[in-house]
Amino acid sequence: MTDVSETVTIEGEGLTVSLIVWRRFHWPMPGLVEQIYDLNLGLADLGQTLPVGTRFEMPIPIPRAQQVLDPIRLW
Repeated sequence: MTDVSETVTIEGEGLTVSLIVWRRFHWPMPGLVEQIYDLNLGLADLGQTLPVGTRFEMPIPIPRAQQVLDPIRLW
């Protein structure tokens, strides 16, 4: 889960939530668009492209440390 969020303000036309997520992270973030809609009630009612001036909270995922696994030897 996330502990941090940032406020996003739409400053251009034709922007969608998924495009904003891609521009912010430059990486696929599975489930983040859904989290944004869950956190910001009524955001989905504005339509696919968000009107200029719309503000919403975007959760920022906290990266987890990668776990190093020992190799499995079959022989």
